[in-house]
Amino acid sequence: MKILMVLTSHDILGNTGRKTGFWLEEFAAPYYVFTDQGVDVTVVSPKGGQPPIDPKSDDPDNQTPAQTRFKADPAALKVLAHTKRLDSVSSEDFDTVFYSGGHGPMWDLAEDPVSVKLIESFYDSGKPVATVCHAPGVLRHVKYQGHPIVKGKRVTGFTNTEEEEVQLTHVVPFLVEDELKRLGGLFEKKDNWVSFSIIDGRLITGQNPASSTETAKALLSIMK
Repeated sequence: MKILMVLTSHDILGNTGRKTGFWLEEFAAPYYVFTDQGVDVTVVSPKGGQPPIDPKSDDPDNQTPAQTRFKADPAALKVLAHTKRLDSVSSEDFDTVFYSGGHGPMWDLAEDPVSVKLIESFYDSGKPVATVCHAPGVLRHVKYQGHPIVKGKRVTGFTNTEEEEVQLTHVVPFLVEDELKRLGGLFEKKDNWVSFSIIDGRLITGQNPASSTETAKALLSIMK
């Protein structure tokens, strides 16, 4: 099995002057869910090379076993340091795609026509698409059979109350929960920071960083 993992290249948190990027747990945990099962993982980002890690995700308070393992894993660190460019890959070469979140994707991947076409290509060819936390926001311009890909689908993602809790409601370009609802998605959620993922057909979504492992396992479950 071959899985494509997509990370952001965007590192500026709106107009705050602070750094952002991808959330480390949302890469590390799925990466090991996949590789521990012998899955061939390719990691890409819009600009290629080392994608920006959201510094907040590496705070002492936010450490997870997957992150600890990742930072002590030279092979995995090398994979991350040398991501391929997003525009260099094709859905034909992979069985499925997984988008990790963090705030970065809200600015680049959500608006990237290359990303939009890639997701459509996976989905149109009958392959599953998985996103977690803020990454469901990358689906906002994705269409399936002329309609938003999330229309009529049970979905989840980073909630309005979670965005409020991290005090970025007025910084992000849009709110994931509101956008998925606007597009006709049937949005569901659990309490803040509780692990939660949804499988609806070939679309898999996870609510927050805590959902990273569950979302990756959900993807593998339908691949098998």
